Amino acid sequence: MKLDSLEDMLAFGQKIATRLQGGEVLELVGDVGAGKTTFTKGLALGLGVQGTVQSPTFTISREYETSSLIRLVHYDFYRLQEAGIMADELFEALNDPHNVVVIEWSDSVAEVLPEDRLTIAISLVAGDETAREVSMHAGGVASTRLLGEKA
Repeated sequence: MKLDSLEDMLAFGQKIATRLQGGEVLELVGDVGAGKTTFTKGLALGLGVQGTVQSPTFTISREYETSSLIRLVHYDFYRLQEAGIMADELFEALNDPHNVVVIEWSDSVAEVLPEDRLTIAISLVAGDETAREVSMHAGGVASTRLLGEKA
């Protein structure tokens, strides 16, 4: 699916948020600047997160309380060659049914990721600075539910 602007990416995140119940895992794939954090900001808006949502590139993880019982946990493993102790933290977050876990740059933690996750690949569109091409793959029942009618 093609999204024409940052506003469309935010709206896409908000739409996915309406389907979240807690316990879901979203893996975001894309180059630097593709829109992964913008999508997560939309997700946070849709979940009722108050305050600023920032990329966890330097902190590796950030947690946000929502207006419901769901907690948004956002990881960015861009700077990690190996997961180390972060794999343990991620494992705990993945097993909390109140968490919605969003993961960027997941290569270093691939062995910890559940099969049932929604992988969202975001790529730049040649010749258009603001447009993005988005594809999704669901690995199980919970992630398939997030697809709805192709969001």
